[in-house]
Amino acid sequence: MIQSRRNRLLEMLPRDDLNRLRPHLHSVVLDYKMPLYEAFAPINDVYFPVDGVASLVSTMADGSSAEIGTIGNEGIVGTPIILGDTVAPTNVYVQVPGHGLKLKAEILRQALQQSVATRTLMLHYVHAFFNQVAQSAVCNHFHSIEQRCCRWLLMTHDRVQAEDFLLTQEFLAMMLGARRSSVTEAAKRLKNRGLISYVRGHVTMLDRAGIERTSCECYAVSKAEFDRLLGAPKGLGATLESANG
Repeated sequence: MIQSRRNRLLEMLPRDDLNRLRPHLHSVVLDYKMPLYEAFAPINDVYFPVDGVASLVSTMADGSSAEIGTIGNEGIVGTPIILGDTVAPTNVYVQVPGHGLKLKAEILRQALQQSVATRTLMLHYVHAFFNQVAQSAVCNHFHSIEQRCCRWLLMTHDRVQAEDFLLTQEFLAMMLGARRSSVTEAAKRLKNRGLISYVRGHVTMLDRAGIERTSCECYAVSKAEFDRLLGAPKGLGATLESANG
């Protein structure tokens, strides 16, 4: 799902709807582990990632945590706002650093009320995101750590559009719901096969086609659902680059 260096949801908005949002969109740097919203706390802002990836994380009573889903330049951090809520039982923080566009939650609520087209598009994204979460649950049950690792690598590569990106073993283990030792072995196998390079927490994609062959079908299933519900990315050229700094 290679996309332009823009946020897909913003690209898909009708031009008039985007123009109404444009003065309220502010460019932000998404630093590693930066919290975007916290469990049961009011969601005051939403984020449209451009080349970073955020993790939706659930934390247990004993402090252990697991990743439920990821959000990149295909979507928005702040789906509870779209569904008419103001809080969520999960945390969201930056998994892969990058950049994004920040919008006040109240502005998004107004946009959803004013435009049927915007509301429909955002609800389609929520549906696609739910399908991604559901597919991840099935994937974790049926597929090997190596296959699941390749699925995550492909999804991240699509979003950051760079051959090299940050990937700590801590995040990978949480994302795959596995022990760090198992994750280390899976990454080592991919490295030995010449599919990736992994040095000091950074992954370099060396053979995407090989990674696609090694991955399970879940990557293709999730990609097809996003394309079905959101359509092909349009590409707005430089129009989003004028967002306020």
